[in-house]
Amino acid sequence: MYDFIIRNAQVFDGLGNPAHFADVGVADGVVKKIGLIADTAAHELDAKGLSLMPGIVDLHTHFDAQVTWDRTMSPSPALGVTTAVMGNCGFGIAPCPANLRETMIKNLSVVEGMDLNALRMGIKWEFESFKEYMDQLRATKPYLNTAVFAGHSVVRTAVMGDEASETETPTPAQLQAMQALIAEAMDAGAIGFASSFSPNHSGYGGRPMPSTIATEEELYALTNVLGEKKKGVFMMATGSRANPDVMEKIAENTGRPAYISTVLSMYNPATPEQGLSYYERCAQAQARGNELYMLTSCQPLSFDFTLDEPYPLLSHSAFDAIKGQDHQTIKEIYATPAFRANFKANLAEPKKGILFLGDWRYIEVGETFMAEHQPLEGMSIFAIAKELGQDPLDVFFDLSIKEDLKIHFTGKFYNHIDEGVAPLLKHPASVITLSDAGAHLIYMCDAAFGLHFLSHWVRETGHFTLAEGVRRLTSDAADRFRIPNRGRLLEGSPADMLLFDPATIGMSKLENKNDLPGGGSRKVRSPRGIHGVWVNGCLVHDGKNYVEMAEGPGHVLDSFN
Repeated sequence: MYDFIIRNAQVFDGLGNPAHFADVGVADGVVKKIGLIADTAAHELDAKGLSLMPGIVDLHTHFDAQVTWDRTMSPSPALGVTTAVMGNCGFGIAPCPANLRETMIKNLSVVEGMDLNALRMGIKWEFESFKEYMDQLRATKPYLNTAVFAGHSVVRTAVMGDEASETETPTPAQLQAMQALIAEAMDAGAIGFASSFSPNHSGYGGRPMPSTIATEEELYALTNVLGEKKKGVFMMATGSRANPDVMEKIAENTGRPAYISTVLSMYNPATPEQGLSYYERCAQAQARGNELYMLTSCQPLSFDFTLDEPYPLLSHSAFDAIKGQDHQTIKEIYATPAFRANFKANLAEPKKGILFLGDWRYIEVGETFMAEHQPLEGMSIFAIAKELGQDPLDVFFDLSIKEDLKIHFTGKFYNHIDEGVAPLLKHPASVITLSDAGAHLIYMCDAAFGLHFLSHWVRETGHFTLAEGVRRLTSDAADRFRIPNRGRLLEGSPADMLLFDPATIGMSKLENKNDLPGGGSRKVRSPRGIHGVWVNGCLVHDGKNYVEMAEGPGHVLDSFN
């Protein structure tokens, strides 16, 4: 009767109810019974001392390219995720006419910190339209359940070509063509539409990502497709533009939920009230009957970076000087007084939405390659500069130049003070997500956001009960994005499950792997305290290793509430 039974588990249903001890019987990918099970099964697991919860639902990933060559969608299954939403911020690879593939992946390589050579070697281009991409996903048989956004920058590029990053206002015909592509994507099963006005989103050679130069009128016209279709959610990465007032107008016009992702809403000690104000404005919109939410990170926004590829700093205008330059020229520019003076001027009057505001206490030395610098590892630039009696900015660039720009730095830019972050996580307008899994691979790995939430915010700080913490990572996320049946552990629900030890659940430090196509490197994390991850009743990771299989068990989700 059952394919397998997990016995004696502390079961969390994902709905916030208190846990109870029970057996869980699974057959045909579905939870058949939760309770005392007298029957036996060929495969049984004694989970005494462990907890069983629904798999984590990750609403903010960028696996669009990686999934075409890596059906495991590593590292997310190892980190407890069973459902992933791709195409966030409007960056993806479909629809994409064949003649624009290079343009699309060049932009993607910069804006999402991906290895361009890996994209060129790895992506399996067996599609041009969004529907063909969805069909290819189904044929790929991914390990995770997947959903995909139609993307603003993607459709703008598909219609306008290279002009998409140069022309603010499309012709009426171009606008209609973009609307048609979004409508086609929605008909093919897109979860919604995503865009970005973020000043931090630059493409190849420093050119703006196409959506970031679009007008609000264009945004209204494109999001209206959701209203016409009467389905889908809207996700927006914003800067100072597309503020909560603009986003509420979209929610009101379309009748669909809208979600804001912005560094402006993260806790920043320099402007401590700013982040919470976004949440309050969302709550006010909800009181007026318009569904507006904040996508909320539970982790510090941190990057591991070098000055050869200084992603967290590129939105400062001083760094325009290095864009498109070779390695030696970049070093020479960094050494000039003019460049440093320009950067100091940027820090003195930072634009809204900029990642680094000049607090050198939160830029630390990571990996070094010269013996004389190894004692500096783990020290902040501020502390080093104080010891040397020098300007921190000069210390920062001088260290890097001495190491041929190979030295690694770790920057914590926002959300790094618990007292400021906790009210954001607890706010009723917040939805916990923002892993960016699949992106910024050379700088970071936040794919373990769920494990961090359970270890830090539940176990270590006690800000959430375990039942509530599980709910926020599972049913709450699925329900907000209108994903039916996922994120709950009930009889009749898909058997997406995570077996873990609440006392040890957590994540490793950043690890480096050279496993991208062509041998490219990426940052990953390993799980702690996980004893099994199942997707649709199939074990995909046992807590230590992936389960190798010719076809993954994940479903391509294409029907939403």
